[in-house]
Amino acid sequence: MARHLITSALPYINGIKHLGNMVGSMLPADVYARYLRKRGHNVLYICATDEHGTPAELAAKAAGQSVDAFCAEQHDKQKAIYDGFGLEFDHFGRSSSQQNVELTQHFARKLHENGFIEERAIRQVYSNTDERFLPDRYIVGTCPHCGYDKARGDQCENCTRVLDPTDLIDARSAISGSGDLEVRETKHLFLLQSKLQHEVEGWLAGNGSKEWPTLASSIAHKWLTEGLQDRAITRDLDWGVPVPADVWPELAAEGKVFYVWFDAPIEYIGSTKEWADAARDTAPESRDWKSWWYEADDVHYTEFMAKDNVPFHSVMFPATQLGTREPWKKVDFLKAFNWLNYYGGKFSTSQQRGIFTDAALELLPADYWRYFLMAHAPESDDTSFTWELFSSSVNKDLADTLGNFVNRVLSFSRKRFGDEVPAGAEAGEAERKLGEEIARLLAEHEAHMEALQFRKATASLRALWSAGNSYLEEKAPWLEIKTDKDAAALTLRTAMNLIHLYAVVSEPFIPASAKAMRGAFALADDTAAWVTGEEAAALAFVPAGTPFTVPPVLFAKITEDDLEAYRARFGSGDDA
Repeated sequence: MARHLITSALPYINGIKHLGNMVGSMLPADVYARYLRKRGHNVLYICATDEHGTPAELAAKAAGQSVDAFCAEQHDKQKAIYDGFGLEFDHFGRSSSQQNVELTQHFARKLHENGFIEERAIRQVYSNTDERFLPDRYIVGTCPHCGYDKARGDQCENCTRVLDPTDLIDARSAISGSGDLEVRETKHLFLLQSKLQHEVEGWLAGNGSKEWPTLASSIAHKWLTEGLQDRAITRDLDWGVPVPADVWPELAAEGKVFYVWFDAPIEYIGSTKEWADAARDTAPESRDWKSWWYEADDVHYTEFMAKDNVPFHSVMFPATQLGTREPWKKVDFLKAFNWLNYYGGKFSTSQQRGIFTDAALELLPADYWRYFLMAHAPESDDTSFTWELFSSSVNKDLADTLGNFVNRVLSFSRKRFGDEVPAGAEAGEAERKLGEEIARLLAEHEAHMEALQFRKATASLRALWSAGNSYLEEKAPWLEIKTDKDAAALTLRTAMNLIHLYAVVSEPFIPASAKAMRGAFALADDTAAWVTGEEAAALAFVPAGTPFTVPPVLFAKITEDDLEAYRARFGSGDDA
């Protein structure tokens, strides 16, 4: 089987993430990683907190903590939430790790050796009110391209154009709001991306990017069409990866650090090295980080991110890798997502608008959120969260279609046949037709998963659940048992095999519920593996005589009272 490397865009350290962040990178990556593991592939799923930059410094100051203490605490808080959502990272690292410091400095040295980093004297914005140079993202103003009046100095989040602070109209400090800014001279390192333009174009043309989602490929090619610009990769900050003194002693003495967007993608490699080093004393032979990243021709690398991160991953990081003249593994497939909005407006971490992941887990189990977010993933366009749509999906799909099927089949069988799977008659025409339909739907689901089409994959999963309900309604074992007990037993045995099948194929999406479904039957662990089309058609996973139990209700319905409480707490279309 192939080796699959999977990374999610690194969540930033300054605060708990909202549901838009979850569906835009980490959750779909986890669903895909779980699916590949069940198919027998060797998977490494890597992520980390993105910890450098001014926002971390300011958040730490507001919290009355040192930056390193603040980042350590926030890392643990975020990791606890991701554990609550059932995200199975192989390693969830930190961009402030020593491994990332060493790798980032290594990349910089190699780029310098090859003539792709240049020291330049530049004029940079200085805030007299704040008495400091302002990092690009802490200068705000009006975007000269689209007119958005809250554009940052590094990028306009409205049109995604990369900016320089001096491009902004009516620029002001995002820290103090002061417009008392002046431009002063300072020295910084520049990555000469313009020299790498043709190499990036050639790499992009030959790496299968035509198979990427249109969203990802169009952003990448738009950047290349407009031409790559040389970019400053250092900042005047106290917190970050230091510029190495052996190459740039003067800048190191001045305390320059690398720009967060230079070191953050390198942390994918750094986090993998953290993963390997964590087993150094126990099982070092089992974790070779370099085999995943260096001369890793047998590795298929998939990245997950929201659309605002695409330029950095599709062009800038590949340019950085190419410029080292070393065989670092570059992305094979970039899965990009649009925005998940809240009643038509943007989720916002800074404005605390929408539902945040910690609050979501306080309200309902993770599987409710996992299913809804994948069923409505913003793939082809932006999508909108509403409490009405959320409750409809939970109640109709999870509670009625899946949960009710599991409960009534197992409860009725235990009531009429006891605590073991009944034998009953041999399978007949209805079971043959059902098996063919299940095999067809499973193949459809697999095709969508292989193509990373998550909304379609969720729809095909729902269709598998619906097929069981249709079969149950057609056979009506509650009527069969009155005239033909063996026929009723056959129907229930077949339905129980469907429950087992649902547990296996639903696990990437709703892992806790899948575990409860599968746990209803006393079966060996090896029956949890993915199923073939032939196995699906045969529906013979759970033999007659297998002991079973009836699990608690899998999904409680969301009531109108619940909805009123949620709308009152989080807002709705009338006030969002």
